[in-house]
Amino acid sequence: MAGHSKWANIKHRKARQDAVRGKIFTKVIREIVSAAKQGDPDPDKNPRLRAAIEKGLSVNMTRDTINRAVDRGTGGGDTENMDEISYEGYGVGGVAVLVETMTDNVNRTVSEVRHAFTKFDGNLGTSGSVAYLFTKRGEITFNDVSLEDDVMLVALDAGALDIENDGTSLLVVTDVDNFGQVKDALNAAELVSDNAEVTMSPSTIAEIDNVDDAEKVMKMIDMLEDIDDVQEVYSNVNFSADVMAQLEQ
Repeated sequence: MAGHSKWANIKHRKARQDAVRGKIFTKVIREIVSAAKQGDPDPDKNPRLRAAIEKGLSVNMTRDTINRAVDRGTGGGDTENMDEISYEGYGVGGVAVLVETMTDNVNRTVSEVRHAFTKFDGNLGTSGSVAYLFTKRGEITFNDVSLEDDVMLVALDAGALDIENDGTSLLVVTDVDNFGQVKDALNAAELVSDNAEVTMSPSTIAEIDNVDDAEKVMKMIDMLEDIDDVQEVYSNVNFSADVMAQLEQ
């Protein structure tokens, strides 16, 4: 999802996250606890934990809160009965959607996820129907393309896979294991990104240039994100600039 629509979509999502910060904190804490429980408590040796901590910092979670979540994970207990399950489906316009959940009640979760899909004319698919379209990777974004030479030099030396320039922003791509060290190297060089996350990147894009369809997709994603058991929602949707302009009116 390159260009204007990608970052407009991110802006939309971040604005919603600010409005429901308490729920976001709960989800991030749950992810930190689970990552610490299932791997090394040292984030430098546990890429999943490092990514979860970065997510917490991006929503202004304090270090004390993060450290307590890591301690809970290493002490056991909190996620003993939590299952991590991904659901796959399609929205209107052929938009592929991947939903990552963490739940203690699978029946409840699948019912709520299915309801969100069907309510907005989508369909919950079978396992494998969508996942093959996504690749897990680190993405570090800079809105200032004049930084390209400096970012490229530092990022590639630190192990980044690629740097993309779409004319309005720079995207540093890393594998999951190198995400933390690349971000640290950029920060050390005083190249502070505008957004950094481990995400599921789509290999194909579903273009939406109809406002009605765009609203259905947005509302479906919003409803999925509002489910308590849902940790992340990924899609391959790309809204045209005209659609985004109309939605922001």
